[in-house]
Amino acid sequence: METYATALLYAIPFFVALVLFEVIYGHFVKNQKHNVMDTVSSLSSGLTNVVKDSLGLALVLVTYPFLVENLAIVQLEATWAVWLVAFIAIDFAGYWNHRLSHHINIFWNQHVIHHSSEEFNLACALRQSISNVIGYFPILLLPAAFLGIPNEVVAILAPIHLFAQFWYHTQHIGKMGWLEYIIVTPSQHRVHHAINPEYIDKNLGQILCIWDRWFGTFQEEMDEVPPQYGVLKPAATWNPILINFQHFWRLCQDAWRTKSYWDKLRIWFMPTGWRPADVIEKYPICKIEDVYHFSKYGPEATLNLKVYAVFQLLCNTALLLFMFYNYSEIGFNKLLFFGGFVFLGIYGYTSLMDRKRYAVWIEMLRGIGGLVLIYWTGDWFGLNAYLAAGSYLVSLYFLATILGGIYFTWFEKNYVAPNLAS
Repeated sequence: METYATALLYAIPFFVALVLFEVIYGHFVKNQKHNVMDTVSSLSSGLTNVVKDSLGLALVLVTYPFLVENLAIVQLEATWAVWLVAFIAIDFAGYWNHRLSHHINIFWNQHVIHHSSEEFNLACALRQSISNVIGYFPILLLPAAFLGIPNEVVAILAPIHLFAQFWYHTQHIGKMGWLEYIIVTPSQHRVHHAINPEYIDKNLGQILCIWDRWFGTFQEEMDEVPPQYGVLKPAATWNPILINFQHFWRLCQDAWRTKSYWDKLRIWFMPTGWRPADVIEKYPICKIEDVYHFSKYGPEATLNLKVYAVFQLLCNTALLLFMFYNYSEIGFNKLLFFGGFVFLGIYGYTSLMDRKRYAVWIEMLRGIGGLVLIYWTGDWFGLNAYLAAGSYLVSLYFLATILGGIYFTWFEKNYVAPNLAS
């Protein structure tokens, strides 16, 4: 986990810089694809995901090292051919994992966050799950295990494979000629994120598009069918933690409400969106019927609130980068505590972005809790060793959090400005 945290220390600023570049580019070409609140929500979702993954907060059913040790037919050295085969095996497994996530109710819950943005840009690529608490992906790597692909090769390629899926989440790159027949391109992935009937559940490949072409899930982007983004049951919140569990909560409600014991059991493994007949009739859920005419989520926000949301995002990112930098010194138990502060912070300020009245109490609890911790320990998880005034700066941040929660709940509650595009 420490190695992963070190990688994130460099990856996070790189991804944020690319998002910023896309924002600036969109501004200058007068074709902006970012909305401030949506982008803050997307980047905040990325922060929750890296906290969860860096702390290993998942139950892994079986590890790849165990599989390769017990199932390998041959033992292979890490030659260039083995690296290539390993990459293909990971991509093949990724395709089927992605396909499961789109077609089975319970698996959709761990993927819906990635599709929840009603915009399509580099930031939405960072909308990654925290609800995937059962790790089963190594099972899909059985072919690699049988071939004896070394664990070290898979361990290095897996994060590279994941990070390589970032770049094609953009509307600023058109079709790419002959590459469209080999790799997943922005055009193909725009189709994947679209809710148009012609595009739903298409282009499930992650790096190579050959799987979609072989297994019948490929769809080319059509000029006469402009992609519309989001999910058919809109998230209607900027809070990424809530989005992560919305679908699961609906499944729980439907399983409880249906009178059929068979439906209570099978709902989890039925096709995505399936609901018991008696529940549909009594508890209908609003869905987007006309993808070209629906109102995107966007409670009106003042310029002050948008600036405050960006401020909170930057501060929580800075805290997280310090957590990764000082990972081993902090220790696992304190890392859990540190991660809890970040989670609570993201829940608080994104709820404030939603204009939820309870957000102020979360912000006050977090702010006061942070100040008490600094007063009690005289430090912020060892920050003073690197920055003499570090704990004072964090104290000022928590004070600003308290004041911000109060101001945007009780002083600016009756005034909202037009929702600016950027």
